Amino acid sequence: MPGDDSLGCEDRMPGWKPTTAMLTALVLAACAGDSGPPQTGSVAYSATTSNKVAAAGVLGNGLGSNLDERDRQSAFAAEMQALEQGEPGEPIGWRGASGRYGTVVPGAHYDTRGVRCRDYSHTIYVDGRPQTARATACRSPDGTWSPVG
Repeated sequence: MPGDDSLGCEDRMPGWKPTTAMLTALVLAACAGDSGPPQTGSVAYSATTSNKVAAAGVLGNGLGSNLDERDRQSAFAAEMQALEQGEPGEPIGWRGASGRYGTVVPGAHYDTRGVRCRDYSHTIYVDGRPQTARATACRSPDGTWSPVG
């Protein structure tokens, strides 16, 4: 019955309502701050990563020669997103500030000697003309994707 304290809880635990409210707030705050599962790979762009890409892979094999640095960053970010999260055969698009744009289409994951790899194609449109290259990237021990070949 409302107002009936037949168990005597309020007499034995006078601060239970504020304590319960505080614990509930802490649990909800912890859940709201949870960023989810840890990321297993890197999609960051840095000078080191830029040099690694320039040395091999699609952007380093002449395909990215018509891109400025900002476009190259956009193209590289799309490659990393496609490798990390892309569904096989589903294009990941990007558009640079200079009007150039492209798509990256990842293939299925596969393992080679215990290393996770993916083939992918990258098409860049410069002045409306497509340029397409294909490459393979494999997961490095540090969790980043590295071009192969």
